[in-house]
Amino acid sequence: MAEPTRFDLSPDDIPTAWFNIMPDMVGAGIQPLPPLHPGTKEPITPDLLAPLFPEALILQEVSTEQWIDVPGPVLDIYRLWRPTPLHRAVRLEQALQTPARIYFKYEGGSPAGSHKPNTAVAQAYYNKESGVRRISTETGAGQWGSALSMACRFFGLECLVFMVKASYEQKPYRRIFMETFGAEVRPSPSSTTQAGKKILEANPDSTGSLGIAISEAIEIAATNDDTHYSLGSVLNHVLLHQTVVGLEAQKQMEMAGERPDVVVGCVGGGSNYAGLAYPFMAERLRGASTARFLATEPAACPTLTKGKFAYDFGDTGQMTPLLPMYTLGHDFVPAPVHAGGLRYHGDAPSISLLVREGHMEAAAYSQNEVFDAAVQFAQTQGIIPAPESAHAIRGAINEAVAAREAGQEKVILIGLSGHGHFDMQAYDDYLNARLPEVEFDPSAEEAALAGLPEVPVGG
Repeated sequence: MAEPTRFDLSPDDIPTAWFNIMPDMVGAGIQPLPPLHPGTKEPITPDLLAPLFPEALILQEVSTEQWIDVPGPVLDIYRLWRPTPLHRAVRLEQALQTPARIYFKYEGGSPAGSHKPNTAVAQAYYNKESGVRRISTETGAGQWGSALSMACRFFGLECLVFMVKASYEQKPYRRIFMETFGAEVRPSPSSTTQAGKKILEANPDSTGSLGIAISEAIEIAATNDDTHYSLGSVLNHVLLHQTVVGLEAQKQMEMAGERPDVVVGCVGGGSNYAGLAYPFMAERLRGASTARFLATEPAACPTLTKGKFAYDFGDTGQMTPLLPMYTLGHDFVPAPVHAGGLRYHGDAPSISLLVREGHMEAAAYSQNEVFDAAVQFAQTQGIIPAPESAHAIRGAINEAVAAREAGQEKVILIGLSGHGHFDMQAYDDYLNARLPEVEFDPSAEEAALAGLPEVPVGG
């Protein structure tokens, strides 16, 4: 009888509480640093976030509780696609001739095609409960906008999405997906906000960035009482909601009789990787595991590998609190690579701290080597991955090859955060040698970092 290669949980196994890693970080001597007010440079108080977020999400953002219950209406929608499967990539292992055993947790079967609905549904629910009419947000490749559009429709909310212009033009079907759920989608930078107008005046041909789109979305929320803002990554409450992925994966790895030696994921802001990794990371922080953690990112936007750990704005327009994170500078505009969801200038503060403290590694890859890995994965496992997720596959393949060369067994767990069905133009460019090898421009980073406020980083 063949060994099982797919591990499925029952509907009763959907996690009923989200996991908060903050108590374990504190227990390991990693003290989270507070966000700072952009004007006073003093730690912000929760009331300053009230114009943007409902109270329930603000409380989750600062919570020190280990577990936070998932509301019943959120669980009901989770059941449309959760639990998600864990697969063993046997065919990829055979192609690589590696003694490593490769597993991947697949989030591409959600209605929006990625992990993003795990937090979109939760955020829409809490916003509906708070009485707002509309949510504004930004999106890069479109996966977050797709998820929030769907979630808003489920709870009867309007949704306004500022989509990074490069992706708006590269991925029209993502825009149509959002519009099918009733969302209004604007290419960013747009002429409909002061933040967008300012960018267009300086550079009419701007391809946009997530930092710019965030500024536009926050401006709408801050100037309209009936609108809240929603973010798809970076903040603590967003990463919290994604831990359903890792909690399920823990049970599934137990079903497989395995413990991961290395956990690999892609990082733009950090939500998908944190969602998979944090339940496993907690074991490391408690001294119960020696697993390694590998965060992968694009060479064109290498925040963790070449960024500076500093307090920086989360957006280009300097409207957000200052966040302690690895950053390339809030004015940094990455090249328009196809992995639009990874084109963010900073990273989640908690992931940044784990990298700085040596609990997490980071690696950056070029577009072509990423798509080379994506095609190899598709041809062996039958799933065409999103360009973002393909970075994790690249990292995992490198780990598997290293295991082969060393003659060592190794258990590798990948976060496959979404499918690439709306990314066929990117694959077409790769397959026909039209995919440019984008180089990182250190001078652009230097210029962007030069404008950072002189705020000392402690802790």
